[in-house]
Amino acid sequence: MSAENYLHRARAGAPGAPILFVFHGTGGDENQFFDFGSRLLPEATVISPLGDVSEHGAPRFFRRTGEGVYDLADLARATAQMVAFVTANREKYGASDVIGLGFSNGANILANVMIEQPGLFDAGVLMHPLIPFQPKARMEDANARVLITAGERDPICPVPLTNGLAEYFRGQGDDVTLEWHPGSHEIRPNEIEAVKLFLQPYGA
Repeated sequence: MSAENYLHRARAGAPGAPILFVFHGTGGDENQFFDFGSRLLPEATVISPLGDVSEHGAPRFFRRTGEGVYDLADLARATAQMVAFVTANREKYGASDVIGLGFSNGANILANVMIEQPGLFDAGVLMHPLIPFQPKARMEDANARVLITAGERDPICPVPLTNGLAEYFRGQGDDVTLEWHPGSHEIRPNEIEAVKLFLQPYGA
């Protein structure tokens, strides 16, 4: 069943409220952002899947062959599986807006779903994402709100690639906000405040 494609935590929200999917980073799990998501949108349904790929014991959502080098075939597999999971849970809970929030590897799977399946997510929070390839142009007439947060000295997600991803989404017609901090691959308070502001229209 597609709604059970992943081991996950779920908290049902109010009828007709948004549904928020939260995606952990490498080495995280379904608990990493579950409570955070629940605090961000108290009325929303919150779903937190556990990545089904293990990298030396660290859960991930898709395989890679090195730092910043993705197994593109496995990324395609994971993207299709996640699209089915999100779609099934959106229907199961009768949700209104579909929102995603991911950090690092979780941001990457969310970003690729938004690239490959525009219109599935109404809004996406991409915290320290890395898409190390040129995404395909969007054919569908579907737009989203996108928040990208990043560190100016992040060796995992270089500034030019972060800016390139923002420009890609802008070029597809999405409403994009970028929030920087002067550090590396860690989440800082100004990012959290930017997320809260971004999610205000959905009940944050």
